[in-house]
Amino acid sequence: MNDGDNLFIGLLCAGVVCVLVILVDGWFVRPKRDPGAISVEEPWAPKIAGYVLVALSLAMLWRLFRYEAVDFSLMLVVVGAVSGLIWGADQVFFARRRKQTAAAAGTAPERVREPIAVEYARSFFPVIVLVLVIRSFLFEPFRIPSDSMMPTLFDGDFIFVSKFSYGLRLPVINTLLVPTGTPQRGDVIVFRLPPNPKINYIKRLVGLPGDRIRVTENNQLYVNDKPMPQEPGPAYSGPKQDVWNYVGALTAFEQLGAKRHPIMFSQGSAKTGEWVVPAGHYFFMGDNRNNSKDSRFQDEMDAPGFVPAENLVGKAVRIWLNLDTRDGPLWRRIGNAIN
Repeated sequence: MNDGDNLFIGLLCAGVVCVLVILVDGWFVRPKRDPGAISVEEPWAPKIAGYVLVALSLAMLWRLFRYEAVDFSLMLVVVGAVSGLIWGADQVFFARRRKQTAAAAGTAPERVREPIAVEYARSFFPVIVLVLVIRSFLFEPFRIPSDSMMPTLFDGDFIFVSKFSYGLRLPVINTLLVPTGTPQRGDVIVFRLPPNPKINYIKRLVGLPGDRIRVTENNQLYVNDKPMPQEPGPAYSGPKQDVWNYVGALTAFEQLGAKRHPIMFSQGSAKTGEWVVPAGHYFFMGDNRNNSKDSRFQDEMDAPGFVPAENLVGKAVRIWLNLDTRDGPLWRRIGNAIN
């Protein structure tokens, strides 16, 4: 477990304590303090707990949004389940008692206020369920964390990934419900890193199950002993063009089946070799061919090797934002399709 995971777990535990403080006050202390259930004022303990909970939630969301080091689907399932349980428990055990106590104190039914935790749970639950359904079955946002897909995608790009391109799967447990399609050579795909499924990688699909893949010293790609056509392009020009390994870097347009896409060759040697893709697995490469940890690296913990079919997350389809200001926000790329 790394420092980032420890930080996230610490934030989560602090959030649980805040929720418990708010619930204990709302369900057990408040009826004695406010029998009529009409007060809008909160005592200092649950009020401070509420503020702290908001701050912790924002911190956890920022970490997820910025680094994607924690399973966001799992977090949504947990938060949705907790919200549903709080709302359900209130309806089953506390709502009727609260109304009866308020009526005995002479409060009209329409003036009875729910505890703040119940109000939040009732408001958040349907929103969380909706977000979970969209992320699990339609589209999920991802942030590009490295240079490995240059010049197609840049570090800092935020993209949408189609979750229904290769089959609808249950969140967290990843069980396939409905097969909707199969990966095609040349697709840009987000997948979970086999050595550490909490980490998401994005690469281009090069080899299908049973394919023989070969990469030569001049970065020529062969699939089943057939060279994939490469058309030379201009020297690289774009974000990070002044970084030493990208100055004067060559580019090309490569044809993978029906997909024509740009690639680049940063300063450095090519990762060469020959591989046969096992059944039920896929072979991926980055478009930045000399600066990509991909399926060519078979025995390294931060490299994917062959990727099992069940690790595929979805097909990258469109760029929706870039916040990297080192080269200025790349507004012109917003909305571009990913080919």
